[in-house]
Amino acid sequence: MKLLRIGPPGAEVPAASDETGRIYDLSGLTPDIDGSFLASDGIDRVREALSRGTLPAFDIAGLRIGAPVARPGKVVCVGLNYRDHAEETGAPIPPRPVVFMKDPSTVIGPYDRVLIPRNSTKTDWEVELAVVIGREARYLADPADAHEVIAGYAISNDVSEREFQLEYSGQWDLGKSCETFNPLGPWLVTPDEVGDPQALNLRLSVNDEPRQDGKSKDMIFDVAYIVWYLSQFMVLRPGDVINTGTPAGVALGLPGTPYLRAGDTVELTISGLGTQRQTLTSA
Repeated sequence: MKLLRIGPPGAEVPAASDETGRIYDLSGLTPDIDGSFLASDGIDRVREALSRGTLPAFDIAGLRIGAPVARPGKVVCVGLNYRDHAEETGAPIPPRPVVFMKDPSTVIGPYDRVLIPRNSTKTDWEVELAVVIGREARYLADPADAHEVIAGYAISNDVSEREFQLEYSGQWDLGKSCETFNPLGPWLVTPDEVGDPQALNLRLSVNDEPRQDGKSKDMIFDVAYIVWYLSQFMVLRPGDVINTGTPAGVALGLPGTPYLRAGDTVELTISGLGTQRQTLTSA
């Protein structure tokens, strides 16, 4: 099952897609797709309603698609989680996950404009598999327990300003938390439909020129391990988003490759999770 949110920013309507691709309005079941919805077995209620055939159809033609999760409590990111990406940036292979936080307000819709910050010279792209938490995770006993707390998966673009990230501070926050720097979606796809999260292809192009082409099986730390590991240090709550890292092919790791400029377009695809596309504009 796929969940999505349709409409203008701040006024999105929750919706779901069944196996036929038809879209249904969920506003009679829930005001939004958020932490409260996920924590209250909202996905199970949607499945039941779909099976009964009681949900009204929703024609979304021409309407904006928002991020599939409203108001994440936090966005937790794992850096350098693909060996080829670490190597292209000259970083050592990390012995444990490299964890940083991203301002949750960076989350926008999958086709929304991305703003290049003022004074930016190195705005970069990163296609990533995002994990959305559906149940509280606190000191999980084993990585095998992670599947019980995952609501689903989505495409994430961990947009990054490399000068702000690497030259302005000893931490990465300045280059990761600029306005609009986390397009998410178009869908939140439930685990039963995704299958093995370590068997997905990730691709990204800039102005229709391929830049990234990786496989989630090449993660240094897999999804289950990441969720387990994070739960040892912080409480993961329903609606939280985890960006699990990016494969090689970012501008930072490709000498001579131009960084993003106003008018550029970025397109991201992950198998089974759809496609998102953004146009860059100046802030």
